[in-house]
Amino acid sequence: MYKARIDDLPPGGKLAVRAVRNGRGIVALKAIRKGATICEISGKVVSAEVVWGYWDIDERLGENCFRYDADNYLDPNGKLGQYANHSCNPNSGIVKKGRRLLLKAITAIAPGDEVTHDYSTLLGADDVWKLRCNCGAANCRRTVRNIASLPASTLRKYRRLGIVPAFII
Repeated sequence: MYKARIDDLPPGGKLAVRAVRNGRGIVALKAIRKGATICEISGKVVSAEVVWGYWDIDERLGENCFRYDADNYLDPNGKLGQYANHSCNPNSGIVKKGRRLLLKAITAIAPGDEVTHDYSTLLGADDVWKLRCNCGAANCRRTVRNIASLPASTLRKYRRLGIVPAFII
């Protein structure tokens, strides 16, 4: 059975994992300015085949993986990234710098706010995974799909903000 643990909270008491709208999520304990790096999403790089195998063990294992490059995923099991939730109106995004995935604030984030990103920014046009959305945002798309399904204006905004990794487009 899937057992969560968190062993990489950043120093300084900036973030915590708490109960949020949809289970548990990353919550800001201190104000985070727009453009700031919030944290690194760490874990183990695994192949797509390994991720597909996770679905047979526990679907949450597969759902929590981040697309890392064209052929691989980052498995954050036991790490903070495991609690990075989706919103159709996110306040952060994933940026790839070298071999690192970083969570970057795209708006100012107040203490007590959940830190969210748009899952679609890490789902290439070849990804078939989808999720019925319950984010509660006024602009909720109701279903989260791959990058090709985003409204053109949203995709332009995300690209301008630098939160769509090159391997996704």
